[in-house]
Amino acid sequence: MRGELGRSGLALSGDSHTTQFRVGGVSVQVAAESRTDVNLVSALQFFRVETGAFDIHIQIERAGRLPETSGRQLFDSGSVWRLYEDENGFRFDFSTPAMGDGPYKRLIVDRDFRRASLLISDECYGRGELSAAPLDYPLDELLIMHRLTQEKAIELHSCGIVRSDGAGNLFVGHSGAGKSTTTRLWTEQEDVEVLSDDRIIVRRDIAADNRRKTCSMRMYGTPWHGEAAYASPGSAPLERIFILQHGKGNVVTRLSPSQAVAELFARSFVPFHRHEYVESALEFLQEVVDTVPCYRYAFEPNESAVERIREFCD
Repeated sequence: MRGELGRSGLALSGDSHTTQFRVGGVSVQVAAESRTDVNLVSALQFFRVETGAFDIHIQIERAGRLPETSGRQLFDSGSVWRLYEDENGFRFDFSTPAMGDGPYKRLIVDRDFRRASLLISDECYGRGELSAAPLDYPLDELLIMHRLTQEKAIELHSCGIVRSDGAGNLFVGHSGAGKSTTTRLWTEQEDVEVLSDDRIIVRRDIAADNRRKTCSMRMYGTPWHGEAAYASPGSAPLERIFILQHGKGNVVTRLSPSQAVAELFARSFVPFHRHEYVESALEFLQEVVDTVPCYRYAFEPNESAVERIREFCD
């Protein structure tokens, strides 16, 4: 890989080992001196691609004890990670009492989320004994989610169902709204592809735009599944969006563009620590609802819920 150019146009230095994966149209190349350090967790194995052009390049390096982070703290997840900002970009510190007092790994990334260094603390892991891949959850999702702020794309709390004719329906909902139930009902009654039962990335379909001379949307599976454990690297044209809620009669109600944007935004994964990320997400969601019809679906958790969508006409 010596001297290869990424999409950022920056030359890469020679590295002993590299691997690459793609989620939601975002390609991430990982490089390290140790083969172990570029191992992907099982969830990302299905998303592995051949090394080549990339959107994000991560150089993994080993360190002793990671020093305290300087810079302004932007966000504290309340669990394993915190986000800081300095003049060069962003730092994600990951820590847990099980790994000691300090961070066990640190992701340093530029403001465009294209170039990053991932520092692994040997003091926490034990030199040469790293059993989990460095890009395990939630680092992988945080990286992709932030990169999407630079593109026409967004991650939604949803399940994506692709029927045999290739039509894609997106069922969006908070936890407990019925995404896993919807997935189960569809897979029991029809030969469908489930892109994910919990998190889907929606983005502009540039290839379709060029063919049709109009705006189109596409939905992509992700590794971050729910109870039903569906996670596919596939994608499909997005035909309809349904906001799930429990109800009676399987009632489908068309939402106005403003209603649809509000409902989708409330169920999106957007970094709220920068106002420009929020504004960009709202602008893109407006494009989505102007392109794809969006409905509220008050459904009953039985076979009739699937039949209602099968028979539904806009």
